[in-house]
Amino acid sequence: MANKMDLVEKVAQTIGSTKADAERAVEAIIESITQTLKHGEEVSIAGLGIFEAKTRAGRTGRNPRTGETIQIKATKVPKFRASKTLKDAIK
Repeated sequence: MANKMDLVEKVAQTIGSTKADAERAVEAIIESITQTLKHGEEVSIAGLGIFEAKTRAGRTGRNPRTGETIQIKATKVPKFRASKTLKDAIK
């Protein structure tokens, strides 16, 4: 399993920079994607896929401890659709 620091190390090696510079670059990308999704827009990265914010409808749920019926509010959730290139690459 790879994590953010593994990604930072790979970026630093690939572009020949320091880990600090690579970490700032990775953070900037993540922040940019987050802010774009917050504004209701989607982010499309060729060869990777599309990030988008979808609205999950409100629904009725149940409290598992008491069995009481509760109303769950509608909310926005991030979604990712992989590109065909990415799908083909991992087959």
